[in-house]
Amino acid sequence: QVQLVESGGGLVQPGGSLRLSCAASGSIFNINFMGWYRQAPGKQRELVARISSGGTTNYADSTKGRFTISRDVAKNTVYLQMNSLKPDDTAVYYCNLALYRAGTWLDYWGQGTQVTVSS
Repeated sequence: QVQLVESGGGLVQPGGSLRLSCAASGSIFNINFMGWYRQAPGKQRELVARISSGGTTNYADSTKGRFTISRDVAKNTVYLQMNSLKPDDTAVYYCNLALYRAGTWLDYWGQGTQVTVSS
């Protein structure tokens, strides 16, 4: 059983910063991607950023240059440093772990953490 525990959300003013953390535990091996998605009210869930087992990163265009994803392989933990936050960044942020196992992709999700950017 895989579990993802997120932390670090909250309320911040425009232009401020937050750091999200996600720790994975359980039967984990051959991790291929860890990342963050977000879902705002009335919108579909979208990719924010992800990082592969090899360290390759991908970012949504809206977060490039402002957000940085990193990971601690030994701790199975991924971080998202969010700077220059905007009201449009307000959403529930979900941690994702994607494993390639037995020829198929398995997706695991955290419970979500609220990020609110408002003055």
